[in-house]
Amino acid sequence: MKVIHLKYPYQLDKVDPSTSYSLAVGFFDGVHRGHQAVIRAAMEKAREINVKSAVMTFDPHPSIVLGKSNEKIFYITPLHQKLEILEELGVDTTFVVQFTSDFAKLSPEEFIQHFIRDLNVKHVTAGFDFSFGAFGKGNMELMKELSRGDFGVTVVEKQVEGGEKISSTRIRESLREGDMETVHHLLGRPYQLQGIVVQGDKRGRTIGFPTANIQPKEGGFIPKNGVYAVKILVQNQLFDGVCNVGYKPTFKNPDEKQLTIEVHILDFHKNIYGEEVKVYWYKRLRDEQKFDGIESLKAQINRDKEQAIEYFSNKSFA
Repeated sequence: MKVIHLKYPYQLDKVDPSTSYSLAVGFFDGVHRGHQAVIRAAMEKAREINVKSAVMTFDPHPSIVLGKSNEKIFYITPLHQKLEILEELGVDTTFVVQFTSDFAKLSPEEFIQHFIRDLNVKHVTAGFDFSFGAFGKGNMELMKELSRGDFGVTVVEKQVEGGEKISSTRIRESLREGDMETVHHLLGRPYQLQGIVVQGDKRGRTIGFPTANIQPKEGGFIPKNGVYAVKILVQNQLFDGVCNVGYKPTFKNPDEKQLTIEVHILDFHKNIYGEEVKVYWYKRLRDEQKFDGIESLKAQINRDKEQAIEYFSNKSFA
């Protein structure tokens, strides 16, 4: 997949004028099942009219630049991960438009001129609620009107699950609650967090449960504290595991708040410090808790392992 970074008013000359596109446009945080419906519709249209398939996304999140949200925005899929997923979907080209104050001031007409017509886009696909141009004044009805027949427009209607719209907001709420099975269902894949294995306090090894201490990549969201059934990709191999997210209250002073992500990898005995890993989150097993001693902690970890083993053995995963 070709990735082209664009910034207004500069860097708009990176595009080969001989290449035409069927473009899916949106922020697409999470690349969830609703987003996938938009992207697949654009890819289908690309095959139909014999042009390249493309996705246009934006970075950073508009609310960060516009200061609209009092709440700190976190990404379900940071940009590097979003690009990986788009490539896996089979998209030919992704345009990453830098969302700046100047970009935010573009009128709907200017947006269409610079980011549709000038990119030689022959067809635009977006969700029913996509807006563009200053103050979000442009909607998909206006997109059709302003196209003047120069490019086709497809509007993908609301994608619903359980009577509610599949949305990034809904997925974020489920992540905050640790409801990884709902997240998995809405994304169409398990939630993923990438990170590096770093040195920890090595206490797990001393009690017979060595763990990989994960330092997440910047921008990744850490689900609610607790114990989870996970899978972890290490050196291109996938292993089952049990992950603890929290502050290790059995050993730590509760006033010393240092969040850790530790994965006990089942049937694994290698040293992997410095390795980049991906953790796939499947089910929250329980809250993090404080134990009155090492033996009760070890007994609970054994129960967590058995629960994770049972969970994965009774599930079939795509």
